[in-house]
Amino acid sequence: MRSVHRTADQEHATREVWREGLGVAIATSAYGISFGALSVASGLDVWQTCVLSLLMFTGGSQFAFIGVFGAGGLAALPSAVASAALLGVRNVAYGMRMSSIIGDGFWRRAAAAHVTIDESTAVAISQGTPPLRRLGFWLTGLGVLVGWNITTLAGALLGDVLGDPKAWGLDAAAAAAFLALLWPRLRERQAIAVGVAAAVVAASLTPFLMPGLPVLVAALVAIVVGWFNWLGRRDTPAETSR
Repeated sequence: MRSVHRTADQEHATREVWREGLGVAIATSAYGISFGALSVASGLDVWQTCVLSLLMFTGGSQFAFIGVFGAGGLAALPSAVASAALLGVRNVAYGMRMSSIIGDGFWRRAAAAHVTIDESTAVAISQGTPPLRRLGFWLTGLGVLVGWNITTLAGALLGDVLGDPKAWGLDAAAAAAFLALLWPRLRERQAIAVGVAAAVVAASLTPFLMPGLPVLVAALVAIVVGWFNWLGRRDTPAETSR
């Protein structure tokens, strides 16, 4: 009887991972239309936009690249590349966290490196067991990879039809998607304090630093607060002994 219940629980947990992973993939892919339209508006053609989305494949870096490039043209290309690289640094930390979940094997790790993004990492670490974490990682990562590139192409092709993407609010789509991922985690004082402090730091530094740097500096807030567990729950002696 216990094995039957255990199997039923595992099947339910697996279905939940599929539901969560596909839901995140669909929601994230939707704002690939925004990137495609904004990229064409910034001066890239449809094929350049699609290649950028396929090879770079990290939304924040892509938006940073076309934002700087669109503002300065070819003269701003080095700054655009630097901004995209700075924002992509966070994926190194994600890779370190995902390493034990992915497992060994050159080709497996090479494929995992390309789909190690905010969404795949978030879904993976929210699961309770290693098999579910692996399923969540691959399902979300590959789902976003396919969906993002399809919607990027659609957005690039529709760019001329839509006109100015900002008039449709598409320039805010990426920020809204990141906020949607963050919101469910704001349940404790420490998480709320980190979110507010990081936002204030990033907004304050944006007028003075090159694009990409304010985000990295703001990330230090989360590292410091998490390291010292400021505003976090302290374990009691009884909990520690257990």
